[in-house]
Amino acid sequence: MAPCVSIYLALAFSTIFFCHFEPCFSTIETHWSSAGATWYGSPDGAGSDGGSCGYGNAVSMPPFSSMVTGIGPSLYKSGKECGACYLVKCTKYPSCSGEPVRVVITDFCPGGLCASDSAHFDLSGTAFGAMAIAGQEDKLRDAGVLEIRYTRVDCDYSGKTIAFHVDMGSNSNYFAVLIEFEEGDGDLAGVYLKETSTAGDWRAMQQSWGAVWKLDAGSELHSPFSIRLRSQYSGQTLAAKNVIPQGWKPGATYRSLVNYL
Repeated sequence: MAPCVSIYLALAFSTIFFCHFEPCFSTIETHWSSAGATWYGSPDGAGSDGGSCGYGNAVSMPPFSSMVTGIGPSLYKSGKECGACYLVKCTKYPSCSGEPVRVVITDFCPGGLCASDSAHFDLSGTAFGAMAIAGQEDKLRDAGVLEIRYTRVDCDYSGKTIAFHVDMGSNSNYFAVLIEFEEGDGDLAGVYLKETSTAGDWRAMQQSWGAVWKLDAGSELHSPFSIRLRSQYSGQTLAAKNVIPQGWKPGATYRSLVNYL
């Protein structure tokens, strides 16, 4: 076998092996950029109770597990990046481990360093401490402000399927839903609703705020509803058929059978 072919196969195998046991990102093509980092909330907390993306107290529970971040305007993009996943690491402070940890965008940091830095992560206390050498989490948090490195990666929610939390303001003519746990890109470019009890077409929903999408129908909607998602970067689409049942309730969460990975 030619040497170049052997090397190619070895690299391909090592990448597949790595992705099987660890978060699946390319170890060959990963591009790291510089950003500022601060932390907020309690030292071992989730920053805030859900933040501007609308995830509520889910941010402190699995699969988020408080490994979340607020983000400056350059990466928040008016909420379109809610749910996106990044690896962050620090290397320039004595308590830094240099090992990357994965965080999810769940909040917006609008001012101060978040606005003035080209990119800024306002991490939860838990996520900030996770960049430290074991046992030195408090020392790292005492630093207050750090220069870190970051890179965009796939989201991996360990087999969870996409969930749809119906907004409390929804009614028979207006439907809004918080979308959680999208693997892969993690963020969405488009959401569409179809009344599956009729022969109607897919209707485009609008981003309301954060990770909440809405359809102001102007007339009565007839459930069950199917919801189709289009991811932001890969452009992949998937449909959760009849995920919102007849008799749906505002405030209820309905779990689909689908996800991107």
